[in-house]
Amino acid sequence: MIRRLLAVALLGCASCAQEGAVVLEHGRFRVAGAPPADFSVRVDGAVDPILGEGKVVDGAFVFEPRFPLRPGLEYVARADGVETRFRIPAPPAGPATSVSGVFPGGDALPENLLRFYVHFSAPMSRGEVYRRVRLLREDGRPVDLPFLELPEELWNLEGTRVTLLFDPGRIKHGLKPREDSGPALEAGRRYVLVVDPAWPDAAGRALTAEFRKPFAVVAADETQPDPKTWTIRAPRAGSVEPLVVEFPEPLDSAMLQRCLAVPGVAGRVAVGPGETRWSLTPAAAWREGAHELKVDADLEDRAGNSIARPFEVDVFQKIDPAVVPRILKLPFEVR
Repeated sequence: MIRRLLAVALLGCASCAQEGAVVLEHGRFRVAGAPPADFSVRVDGAVDPILGEGKVVDGAFVFEPRFPLRPGLEYVARADGVETRFRIPAPPAGPATSVSGVFPGGDALPENLLRFYVHFSAPMSRGEVYRRVRLLREDGRPVDLPFLELPEELWNLEGTRVTLLFDPGRIKHGLKPREDSGPALEAGRRYVLVVDPAWPDAAGRALTAEFRKPFAVVAADETQPDPKTWTIRAPRAGSVEPLVVEFPEPLDSAMLQRCLAVPGVAGRVAVGPGETRWSLTPAAAWREGAHELKVDADLEDRAGNSIARPFEVDVFQKIDPAVVPRILKLPFEVR
């Protein structure tokens, strides 16, 4: 959809075909002939240029923005002192985008929470995350730099889910960031995760409304998930009932989508409320007999403890971790 929207209107394009002129093709700026000694692109009215990478492709200089160009804005490309303006068409009218959910769910989260997942109803713009999401204390004061601000934001391929990773240096004991700034979350306190309604989606439209997730913080979770404590509820043979797996503690919602599988059985995976339930509804009826649930040992809980290892490791004490297979196999019987 965004590629189609980038059928740009070029302002003053009489010289587009000349050597040295800047053209916009499929979201990339192209300069024919010798590469310019100086090149930049900025949003009209902005001071700083946009981020991106310039390289020579098929004898022409090509600048590819790090993030997709936003519809409705005008961009100014400057090549060796000559400016060319490009207007990206505004998007057609359509349903506005909203925050469809934030995970982990629940209103009580551990002090050593490792990440939030923010889900949207449609693709979002990139490069906005760390100025559009805030973590507030119960008195309204913001928590200073709670998230690890990465140059490459952590989006899924569709651009509808972004991962906010808490700074691990403020989670693990004995590390300098925690000693200097303290933990981002403190047990016994309340917080609110706030998503700015002015955050534009991939089509340049603001969100429908502000999103707020209030929650309380409880003691740190330092226990690894243990598949021996899980409950497997097998379906009936010949039915399309779901296979249901229940956990005694919430697990990572995104990892549950990819770390559990039944070999030879395709279907729809669902994660239940509170991330304590996983189900697989098959595309075809279950066959009678023995089956197995394969579990990737990298599966984590909300605090980053995986089946294979704890997140918090005492670097001053020798620990002999138990040997855990890379893939675990949990048998179940369909009758």
